Amino acid sequence: MNTIKNILFLCFAILLSACDRGKGDYDASGVFETTEVIVSAEANGKIMQFDIEEGQLLDAGREIGYIDTVQLYLKKMQLQANMKSVKTRYTDVPRQIAATKQQIATQRNELKRFENLVKSNAANQKQVDDINAQILVLERQLAAQTETLENSNRGVSEESTGLDIQVAQLNDQLQKSIITSPIRGTVLSKYAEQGELATQGRALFKIADMDNMFLRAYITSGQLTEVKIGQQVRVFADFGEKDIKEYAGTITWISDKSEFTPKTIQTRDERANLVYAVKIAVKNDGYLKKGMYGELKLN
Repeated sequence: MNTIKNILFLCFAILLSACDRGKGDYDASGVFETTEVIVSAEANGKIMQFDIEEGQLLDAGREIGYIDTVQLYLKKMQLQANMKSVKTRYTDVPRQIAATKQQIATQRNELKRFENLVKSNAANQKQVDDINAQILVLERQLAAQTETLENSNRGVSEESTGLDIQVAQLNDQLQKSIITSPIRGTVLSKYAEQGELATQGRALFKIADMDNMFLRAYITSGQLTEVKIGQQVRVFADFGEKDIKEYAGTITWISDKSEFTPKTIQTRDERANLVYAVKIAVKNDGYLKKGMYGELKLN
């Protein structure tokens, strides 16, 4: 008889504990949400490859497809051919002015020789003056020639720089033709298929970060003094028949505006009409799902 009583008492204690745990004296309630990103096309053209499925896990930066790039590639090849043609017009200035410099050097040697002859009365001053005049003419020719060649090279360099910029623009467009995942996450929706025509801004797929979720809960004005950014709290996920599981959470955002209590949300003070939304970051262990009901315990 005592054994039966003990068994009944134990069953009652378990049921009472389950009821208390299910009811919970929580400070706020809400639902779990994720950071969602809608990825749109950045180029125009036919979708040549698009290898994703809904529910698939993607790493950040992973290439999952591309938009037709044939015309862009051909235009890039044309610009590169133009760049080679432009660079052939580049002038080697030292080589071009070498002959004039040599003439100047020769005339200066002649000048020294005639100056010595004048000193020994073997030549007259007019010959020296003629050589100085010739040197002056050659130096002016050298300066003009150098300036012309440098201006020509400067024009070639600027033209080449303009072509480099156009090639860089095409490289950017080619890069944007590659479809990649901006974050690590799970594909929620797929809006396009391989073979369809993509235009800039058209949504291709939606992805969500399921590793780092957050609970959007609502607290009353009386609870505002109990919360702050960075505060560690306890979060409870409601798995229905599977029980309630506790997670460590961190308050990352507190709304500065009040709003009316959402119909699907209950707060500690059900009579409060105005509440404040808060976000609690939670590390997902794989069991949390978007839209799942959760509750918050501040202390």
